[in-house]
This record gives sequence, structure tokens and C-alpha cells, in this order.
Amino acid sequence: RYQRRVHGESEVPAFDLRVWLGQLFCGLQRFEGRQTHTNRLAVPMSELVAVGDSNLAMLKEGPGRLYYRIAMSYAPKDLSCPAANYGFKVQRTYASADKDKPQAVRFDSAARVWRVALGAKVAVDVTMTTVKRRCHVALVDWLPAGLEPINPSLRGQSADAPEEGGRINPFLCRWYNPDMWAEHKNYRDERVEAFRSLLWEGVYHLKYTARATTAGEFIVPPAHAEEMYSPEVFGRSAAERLVVEVPPAAAH
Repeated sequence: RYQRRVHGESEVPAFDLRVWLGQLFCGLQRFEGRQTHTNRLAVPMSELVAVGDSNLAMLKEGPGRLYYRIAMSYAPKDLSCPAANYGFKVQRTYASADKDKPQAVRFDSAARVWRVALGAKVAVDVTMTTVKRRCHVALVDWLPAGLEPINPSLRGQSADAPEEGGRINPFLCRWYNPDMWAEHKNYRDERVEAFRSLLWEGVYHLKYTARATTAGEFIVPPAHAEEMYSPEVFGRSAAERLVVEVPPAAAH
């Protein structure tokens, strides 16, 4: 009933779909009746590389309306992943959360690496910029293995950790604080997540505090922003390197 009234689908689906990538036959999918489940056809990356630049062709035979989405899932081989802007511009900076120890977190411009003292508190600031209104936005900041986020909601955590932020209904007022835009946050072992159902164009910040808990050299994965139901609208910061160093006094 929903499909007939909302989408005007008078014909009951009963069709076959065949897909080709260049000369490669990718598969056949059959659709019978009105259903809520999704058919998925996956092509291995090795076959995509072998085919090269080719046209994607779909042949539908039979009555009914076809809804489809084409996407690619991949992992880059090069860990020095550059920044990307396909709807969101994402940037990230680190600083010392301890005003008495500003050099505990610093950027070594010569080596292009962040240097953090073991045990230091790190003030993380992720900036997200969008020039259009976005819906169902997720901003995820992945931490290097040497850092752990401090959840200010947990008892016993430091009082200087940033507060969660306010709750402002986007349907009642367009303006809201760019530092308190998130409707919900998650503090996990390896990442911090922030979500909002409706986001107006502007510049927004995700701020939190982390602690350097493990000495060593680490890759800092890119922070990533996307529209959850339109993941082709996304952006990421550049991957970086971070070194957690044992202070000279502690080394002896």
C-alpha cells in the first residue's frame, strides 16, 4: 500500500536485472513482488582493476520500478592518505591541554610529525566545514594507537575535559553554537563520534581531550565526515604521524 500511494507504483515488480562492467558480466538479480529487503551484487576489486576504465551497463527486463545505488568500498595502500572534500572540509589540530606545559604537544614542521610527551593531555580540535545544508551527519575522529579519549561523562575523569554541549532543536531555530552542534556523542577506545540530524551550512568544531598512554610512533588516521544515508557526500582530513615520547626525566 505504501509503494502504491507514495511512489505511484501501480505495477507489481516482476523483472530481471543484468549488470555488465565493460565486457565483464557481473551477475543477474531477480525481483518478484513488493519487498523490503535489498539485493546486493558485489564485484571484487581485483576484477575492477583488471577491467580498467569501462562503462557500467544495466539491463532491466520486466514490469516494475528499479531503485539502485552504486558504491565502492576500498582501503588505500598508502598510509599517507591526503585530505579530500566531497561536501565536507575536515581539519584536525592537536595542542597541549595543560597550560603549564605548552611544549608537551607540538608539531615538528621539519619532520612533519606531531610530538607528544607520554602522559600528556592532548586538546583535540576537529573542524568541519560545509557550504550546504546537510542531513544525518556523522563526524568520526579516529585516534592513533598511542592516545585514548577522556570521556567527561565518566566519574573520576578530569574536570578540564570539554563538556558535551547543548541540545538545540534545529527545527525551532537555525542558529546554534558551532561548538555545541552535536545531538549525540560517543567516546570509544579508538575514536570519538558526533552526530546531527540537520546541519546548516557553516563551520563546526568537535573538541575533546585525549591522553597519551603508550610510547611509540603511530599513524593518525584521517577524521571523516559524511551524510550517513548519502555516504558519497563526505570529507576527510589528511593522515598524519604522531610520536609519543618518554620525557628525559622519566627515561632515567
